Amino acid sequence: MSSTLGRDGMVLQGGYFSRRSPWDWVFAALVMVGGVFALLNYQHAMDGYEKAILVGTIPSLIGLGWFWRPMQALMGGVAAASLLAIASYGGDLARAEQVFWLKYFLSSQSAILWMSVLFFMSTAFYWLPLLIRGQGGTFELLGSRLAWAAVTMALIGTMVRWYEGHQMGPDIGHIPVSNLYEVFVLFCWMTTLFYLYFEDQYRTRSMGAMVMLVISAAVGFLLWYTLVREAHEIQPLVPALKSWWMKLHVPANFVGYGMFSIAAMVALGYLIKQQAEQTRWHKLAPLWLLGIVLCLAPLVFRKSSYEAGGMYWVGYLIVSALIASVMVLARKPIADRLPAYEVMDDMMYKSTAVGFAFFTIATVLGALWAAEAWGGYWSWDPKETWALIVWLNYAAWLHMRLMKGLRGTVSAWWALVGLGVTTFAFLGVNMFLSGLHSYGEL
Repeated sequence: MSSTLGRDGMVLQGGYFSRRSPWDWVFAALVMVGGVFALLNYQHAMDGYEKAILVGTIPSLIGLGWFWRPMQALMGGVAAASLLAIASYGGDLARAEQVFWLKYFLSSQSAILWMSVLFFMSTAFYWLPLLIRGQGGTFELLGSRLAWAAVTMALIGTMVRWYEGHQMGPDIGHIPVSNLYEVFVLFCWMTTLFYLYFEDQYRTRSMGAMVMLVISAAVGFLLWYTLVREAHEIQPLVPALKSWWMKLHVPANFVGYGMFSIAAMVALGYLIKQQAEQTRWHKLAPLWLLGIVLCLAPLVFRKSSYEAGGMYWVGYLIVSALIASVMVLARKPIADRLPAYEVMDDMMYKSTAVGFAFFTIATVLGALWAAEAWGGYWSWDPKETWALIVWLNYAAWLHMRLMKGLRGTVSAWWALVGLGVTTFAFLGVNMFLSGLHSYGEL
């Protein structure tokens, strides 16, 4: 890092570019070469808007890698593995069953299955220090490393799935953010990545046990959805989704969903810590209530004991009940490992603020997309209505925080309820209501 000594003896930091290391510049050059390569070799599959998005992505990736250096290694690893997979396919998707590393590691479905396993393992290692004494730092470090590995496999699976779609036909290939299967993969890696950034900034890994619960729940849903719908199969886009707006609207939406999820799980940790010293069972109602909700949630998806993966949800319910019981019975050791209230409160606020900003952007982009697709910016479609409810909920939370100093228990419960509202807007509308946004029905 470049710095100079001022006349008053104070150390003055150099300019932004002068603080870049040699590897930063190598990384920037590699990103630019990769962007130009993609533009020259795949421009036939892109329209003018997509080319503009690609050109804009190049400086964005460079800036992201410079802002948080672990992203450089992540991007490099994903790019190398994705290029290896593409080279191994050689334009023939049948080779997915013939080439060892494609069959077991680098085809899109293999990579996403590895993602699922690694997320479950990461959750387990994050939880071990909360339940047993000694070597807590080692277990949490393993949990963090496994989370990074899961994110890597998720991104490899996403990139290779993109390639596989284009190999299936010119009208089939699309960026994999178009259905529930694809967006759940997006949610998993994006939310985890944001959490890992907070982990790095706050210098604590103990919140991983809370945050990874919502990631594992999402992975559980993804596996069930794959089981009952064979959702991993790549399908052509419906006409309304053949728009470059999708490439902006959906990722922005899921930044919001991911950050709201992090805020809610941090809030859960806050409430557990608050209830740690409570010895009267009837006063543990907040934790019991959360446990009941966690256990009953799978019943929403269970149509019967044997239909639509019903028995899968029975197992899910049992695991949920076990987790809820552990949170209540082991609340004291869990609370001892969690960071201070001030740290959790700050993490809650920053997650909500960033999520709200991106959700606002996504809502505006969605209105512009609706105007192009349906001729009107707003039609009070159920999805739009519930998106507005989500927006108003978090706008009110932030207003109370900034104007009235909202903190503590009320703030934490509000964040948890907010996740429930957000989940209904994302999944519940698809299940119980109908409308123009019916692409991800269950």
